[in-house]
Amino acid sequence: MNDQPSLPVKTVSSKAVIRNSILSFVLFGLFLVGAWATFKWIKRQPHEAGALRPLRKTLDFNEAVFSNVFDTAVLVKEYPVSQAAKRVRVNGMDGLRDSVNEETWRLKVIRSPGDTLQLTLEDIKKLPKKDIVFDFKCIEGWDQVTHWAGVPLKTFMQYYGLGMQSKMKYVGLQTPDKKYYVGIDMPSALHPQTLLCYEMNSKPLPINQGFPVRLIIPVKYGIKHLKRIGTMFFSNDKPADFWAERGYDYYAGH
Repeated sequence: MNDQPSLPVKTVSSKAVIRNSILSFVLFGLFLVGAWATFKWIKRQPHEAGALRPLRKTLDFNEAVFSNVFDTAVLVKEYPVSQAAKRVRVNGMDGLRDSVNEETWRLKVIRSPGDTLQLTLEDIKKLPKKDIVFDFKCIEGWDQVTHWAGVPLKTFMQYYGLGMQSKMKYVGLQTPDKKYYVGIDMPSALHPQTLLCYEMNSKPLPINQGFPVRLIIPVKYGIKHLKRIGTMFFSNDKPADFWAERGYDYYAGH
């Protein structure tokens, strides 16, 4: 026997059902009209830095938020070497189509106009080596645990007397043929896991992975990991960035 009092049953008239249904359709229609009008308005806006202005403003806002909370003491998760992929995915050959000779290749570090260091691979390899195994993330949506090694960019800059340059806002990187280029905010460049990388899976970098030296920057998506670095320079203004010019996020952090 159930001693619980029965709940009252609310009866809804057919007129109320019709009225509510009509209201729902009207509101949904207004939403669709508003969404379409907003889409058409966005499409009419001028481009700014490779993207429609409202989209670029949104990306700039996101960059301001995430750069303000970025902490160089927070490390990207690392994995044991046993979990690293043996066949590392290759994504893009921009800047890699010309041949490269290890003997004649130089990393040109522009300290200031008219003052350029020209460093060999051995000049980089003589510095303390760091290995990192992390989850490499692509802005296209895929990821892969990969194993890399090289010298931390922060260590490199300290060794070669780039303290004044490290106080600037950005590092610019270009391939030798200048067909691929990125701009990196200085806090991310000086993150302890950012490497001037010359090894993959304990072997010299393959040509399609940026031989002889590439950037590995685990706090960024793959579009910032420039392969085959030819030139490095420093600036307080945002350097040109290949994918940002094509509408992508300049900051590209994750």
